[in-house]
Amino acid sequence: MSNTKAVGSVASSSKPKKTRRPASLDKRKAHAGWFFVAPFVIGFLLIYVPIIFDSIKFSFHEIDPVRTGGYTLTWVGFQNYQKALFENADFVKTLVTGIQQLVLEVPSIVIFSLFIAVLLNDKIAGRAAFRAILFVPVILSTGLISSIEAQNNLSEFMDASEGGIDDGTGQSAAAQLSAAIDLEALFANMKVGTELVEYVASAVDSISSIINRSGVQILIFLAGLQSISPAIYESCKMDGATTWETFWKITFPMISPMILVNAVYTIIDAFTAESNAVMQLIDSVYSQPDGNVLSSAMAWMYFLVVILILAAVSGIMSAFVFYQRRD
Repeated sequence: MSNTKAVGSVASSSKPKKTRRPASLDKRKAHAGWFFVAPFVIGFLLIYVPIIFDSIKFSFHEIDPVRTGGYTLTWVGFQNYQKALFENADFVKTLVTGIQQLVLEVPSIVIFSLFIAVLLNDKIAGRAAFRAILFVPVILSTGLISSIEAQNNLSEFMDASEGGIDDGTGQSAAAQLSAAIDLEALFANMKVGTELVEYVASAVDSISSIINRSGVQILIFLAGLQSISPAIYESCKMDGATTWETFWKITFPMISPMILVNAVYTIIDAFTAESNAVMQLIDSVYSQPDGNVLSSAMAWMYFLVVILILAAVSGIMSAFVFYQRRD
């Protein structure tokens, strides 16, 4: 009996212990990603979440200041939202105008960015310099440089009429270029309709704004283009495909996820820019006496409109996005 127990104990002790397998490379990368985004998550929870909560609360209340200091809140329901929609004459009109401008700007910026990225993806002399030059406006339009530029009188003079140097004619350089090309005469023999002519003319008039706001999109498109395997292009060339066919059959489908990303980024950038008319209106209402509750209601309605537009654009474009399988 004792021998049997001894054999059983030896057998149990001889079993190999289960060693803990190390985490896979993907899991380790995921953990590293959380490490890098942790400062933002902590800051968002501690700083931005209380501000968002107070903004929502103010939009449903009326603020009454107290003589001893501070304020009291009175529940008014959707009264501030009704004032913004039906009593404020500028909010709805400015919002509709901003959406119409968005319909013009987003396709123009995405198409221009894709065109420039395809050109810069080729092996041309000075390619790195061109990339840096096209990204300079992004740097100049952010942070301290943007505030310095806003106080620069020379910059205001050169940026007259949203186009360039004002030469006394009352037209910007881009508007003069559009008039010199005479787009109506150019499209006269083409049965394209007046709507397309007006769209192209508006895009030409705002070409400087399109270039200044295309830096990030160009870099995203370049990253997507460089991720396409050169072997695919070599096989297309051996099969006799033309450059035009290669672009529409290979490049465009494989870069379609980047088109969706850039469209979403451009919409958010256009709606949150300081030059946006709706943002300026909300800021001006906030600076008025007792205007913080009304501006909060405007801001949250504006936020919902932006979310709905993003959801619609993402839903429509996602149906045409091609995702490459990696088996």
